[in-house]
Amino acid sequence: MKSEFIFLYYLIFINLLAFLLMGLDKAKARRHKWRIPEKTLFLSAIIGGSIGAILGMQVFRHKTKHASFRIGMPCILLVQLALAAYIILN
Repeated sequence: MKSEFIFLYYLIFINLLAFLLMGLDKAKARRHKWRIPEKTLFLSAIIGGSIGAILGMQVFRHKTKHASFRIGMPCILLVQLALAAYIILN
């Protein structure tokens, strides 16, 4: 299998995971259960799931009032896009 497809499958998986983590954490918050640590939510975005995390924030209306998430997640995405552009152009 080509490495491009492996990378694409990885991005799909990690974005789906980040999206689901946001939804799961929101569900746990509503039931006052054990929560997913914020560093785990950020890590899922940093390792490639920033789009899924941002979509999860919007769909589940979760962490949208936290400045660290409202600003941090889009910043992670911008850095990832800049890195991808650099790699593609060089």
